[in-house]
Amino acid sequence: MIYLLEDDDNIRKLVCYALSKEGFGVQGYPAPKEFWKGMQERLPELILLDIMLPQEDGLSILHRLRDCRKTEHIPVIMLTAKASEFDKVTGLDMGADDYVAKPFGTMELIARVRAVLRRFEKTNQDKIYRIGELYVEPAKHIITVSGEAVSLSYKEYLLLLALLEAEGNVVERDRLLAGVWGEYYTESRTLDVHIRKLRVKLGDAGSLIQTIKGIGYKIGGV
Repeated sequence: MIYLLEDDDNIRKLVCYALSKEGFGVQGYPAPKEFWKGMQERLPELILLDIMLPQEDGLSILHRLRDCRKTEHIPVIMLTAKASEFDKVTGLDMGADDYVAKPFGTMELIARVRAVLRRFEKTNQDKIYRIGELYVEPAKHIITVSGEAVSLSYKEYLLLLALLEAEGNVVERDRLLAGVWGEYYTESRTLDVHIRKLRVKLGDAGSLIQTIKGIGYKIGGV
């Protein structure tokens, strides 16, 4: 199920219609109050979130979603008329998974939805990773260091998995950006910020993440 929070009736109806025609289950909400009520009843697989809203702006809603353990891993695509680089970087730095500026084509939006869902589905795998004191079991979303549970944001989690999947090989910066934030995003500062946060949260295991100057990052390996 996809939730769409958009106060413009025409856009909300058009997006809901387009997604449903492509086989997605979708529920549209005109205001934050109705959206939060829906979130209490059922959690969606993905959220399409407008920034300019009545009652509560989209960035505030995004912050609440990422600050709650039950919703921090739900992928979010921002929909907004604001197309400046600052607004785009702000939303993505706060944990949005993609950003679509209005006016947008429905086919482009559907492509973005599919891309984000594919990235999210890749995290639901059966493989278990053990490197030093770090233990990661993606299928159950378990991350521990020295037996202690570690809580990561969705983006930090995807970054960690991207590095683990490389099995000790270097992952180039562009590959990490494309794999975690999408092919449409190239703001490298965000990658460095998230790597720093990931290292801090992993504590003693943070040193496992190595910077390969001018190329990218790797975890473990020689």
